[in-house]
Amino acid sequence: MRVADLKKRLQEAEGQVVAAGKTYVEAAESATLHDLDVEDFELTRVGTSEMVTVYSGRMAGKRSPGRVVYDALILAAKDGCCPLCGQRTVSTLDHHLPKSLYPALAVNPLNLVPACSDCNKLKLDVVPSSAEDQTLHPYFDDVEGQAWLRARVVATSPAALQFFVDTASDMDEILARRVRAHFKKLKLSFLYGSQAAQELSNIRFRLLDIHASGGALGGQQVQQHLAAEAKSRCKANVNSWQTAMYAALASSSWFCDGGFDA
Repeated sequence: MRVADLKKRLQEAEGQVVAAGKTYVEAAESATLHDLDVEDFELTRVGTSEMVTVYSGRMAGKRSPGRVVYDALILAAKDGCCPLCGQRTVSTLDHHLPKSLYPALAVNPLNLVPACSDCNKLKLDVVPSSAEDQTLHPYFDDVEGQAWLRARVVATSPAALQFFVDTASDMDEILARRVRAHFKKLKLSFLYGSQAAQELSNIRFRLLDIHASGGALGGQQVQQHLAAEAKSRCKANVNSWQTAMYAALASSSWFCDGGFDA
């Protein structure tokens, strides 16, 4: 820091920042981030705008001294894929709790999630008002133990898919509501439907070949092929839109019997 006064005040705020980080982790682990009081995350000696500038100028800036931490967090995303939507490429860091409202968490790595720009914008700087209003936190929420993303085939010309959340009865009710809120807030139904439309176009001629070569059993052959595709994708990610898509296609008699060529 070249500005001696700001440097001094930041050093004096270290204790508050560390304490705020511990409180944040405890709340994230117990899914009670909505209970945090915004005022408890304001710093006595450093203003909110100053902390925002510390992040943008001293951490996110391409030549800033904290950029090595920023880049490490970006690269932590599996396969470079946004963990919030599971589809688009990571291009930025999202403050799970907005830095403009929780300045003590502005540079806390556990509050910084690699994300695509679209998800980052859709989340907005909003304080969760209830437990079910909290979007999923990739570092603290494990929702991959059971399937919750589903799809249904729409018998139109061309065929289409609608994606929706269908949680298991044994999933914690609050977590199930959070999954649905996350899905809605990030507009994942539209995103996955768009991606599925492209995939349907890409596989059409392959399905035509399988159907034709199967003769009277063409529909059955198509169904077996799609079921195998669903199983393969499920092994990689039980809740990917591809898994949900192929499972839905395999279970649709209309689609397997020629709906793919409608």
